[in-house]
Amino acid sequence: MGLLYGCCLVVVTGPGREKGAWWLVIRVFPHIDNTKLMELFRKGVEGQWSAAQLDWERPILLDSHERQALAHVLTGVYLGEQTAMIGASSVIPQFFAAHQTEAQLYLATFLLDEARHFETLTRFYHKIDQRPLEVRDLKAIFRYQARLFKSRDKIEWLWGILLSDILARHFYSIIAKAHPNSLFAEIAGRILPDEARHLAFAELYLKATLTEKPELKPGFLKTRDELLFLMKAIYHGVREEAALIGLDGTLLFGSVEGDIEKKVRRLGMAEPEADEGE
Repeated sequence: MGLLYGCCLVVVTGPGREKGAWWLVIRVFPHIDNTKLMELFRKGVEGQWSAAQLDWERPILLDSHERQALAHVLTGVYLGEQTAMIGASSVIPQFFAAHQTEAQLYLATFLLDEARHFETLTRFYHKIDQRPLEVRDLKAIFRYQARLFKSRDKIEWLWGILLSDILARHFYSIIAKAHPNSLFAEIAGRILPDEARHLAFAELYLKATLTEKPELKPGFLKTRDELLFLMKAIYHGVREEAALIGLDGTLLFGSVEGDIEKKVRRLGMAEPEADEGE
């Protein structure tokens, strides 16, 4: 049973008041005074777009072999969009329980972004008449997704998402530059601003959290190493097809690792040796 009492929602459960029922009090009129998070939320609202707005008649600019190669190489990023969507839906209740309303609001736009990316890429697969790889064909993808789902805590999940979004951002950028004026380049151009907002939110939230809980840093660095290893294993499984569509692994992971290390330093997680070398 729920009762409105003042500015709180009082949820009553248990065998009855006379038998020791417990009361859960949830704030109905919360604070939304974190201006930085609310600015990201507003950008997320204003930045919404639809797959229907894309020019689906734009040329593919890929031959049949390149289409299949892109379909296979895209698999990890494609599944990553779905994983992020599911993950966001599972951690929003944790932000609710922590009374962090601004984060809840932002993640609602994040969830819609990921759903839109997944829909758009699904339509792209149909457009080029191709299918992604099955998990059994590239087991490293399964291991990567399983590692992300292993992080059930909202903070650990957000760190994994930050690392994944860094990879996605560089992947989309490289492929778009390799195939300018193509349909995929237009799709990438729409997705990249969304990824930039996701990274900004993750960095902002994690910086505040790690200031309060510095003991989380060693675990985050371990997760970084595990996910980077799996990212490279996924690429290794499709490296020949990646070369066919202009995705160079040295360039990709050089950019990804460099970007991750910038985040590590900004979040105050850099090892002493890294600081001394700068």
